[in-house]
Amino acid sequence: MKNVLITGAGTGLGRSLALQYGKDGNHVYLIGRRLEPLEKVAQEIQEAGGQATPITCDITDYEDVKQHLFTKKLEDISLDLIINNAGTGVFGPLESYGDDEIDQVLATNVKGTINMTRAALPSLVEQGNGQIMNIISTAGLRGKKNESVYVASKFAVRGFTESLIKELEGTSIKITAVYMGGMDTPFWNETDHIKDRSRLKSSETVARMIVEQNVGQAEIFIDR
Repeated sequence: MKNVLITGAGTGLGRSLALQYGKDGNHVYLIGRRLEPLEKVAQEIQEAGGQATPITCDITDYEDVKQHLFTKKLEDISLDLIINNAGTGVFGPLESYGDDEIDQVLATNVKGTINMTRAALPSLVEQGNGQIMNIISTAGLRGKKNESVYVASKFAVRGFTESLIKELEGTSIKITAVYMGGMDTPFWNETDHIKDRSRLKSSETVARMIVEQNVGQAEIFIDR
């Protein structure tokens, strides 16, 4: 059994990854802003015979991540896999974005990933192993119309991930970037940016493919 931590675990791909890892016999630590959806996912995992612990945390706040999550809740837990999955986006022409929207995208997608990694890395170094997986999407590979800020955030996470791979070269800590196309998840509920969601893969399918392909390699590509 491995200890797997997943951010944004209450909905979408995070939920699907949590269910997949839970079904495979791991203890899944479910991280998110709201407790209710995390508890529902934990219940699903437990009813299927798995183990799960829901924990609320604001990943955009480093002190909350470091003190509340890693010092208080996970102090004696050796994590084998940390999945930085939580993300948000705004879509449309650049001039349509508000300051608050831009700040939220960058804080969640970029700072949140950095905060979790920064807080977790000392423990991984001390235990001498572990893996950090960053969910990036194909928005981290190429520009896309009406996605400028979202794409900018994902390019930042890609650069962060590639740099960590170089920093940790020669150690037993694995850093993995995951690039996948759009999925039919609640991510798109508040926008009409995707006109036909039926053409998208389900989050369950993508989660299964990620878990099946993950052997600690630097990159996982699903639908370039």
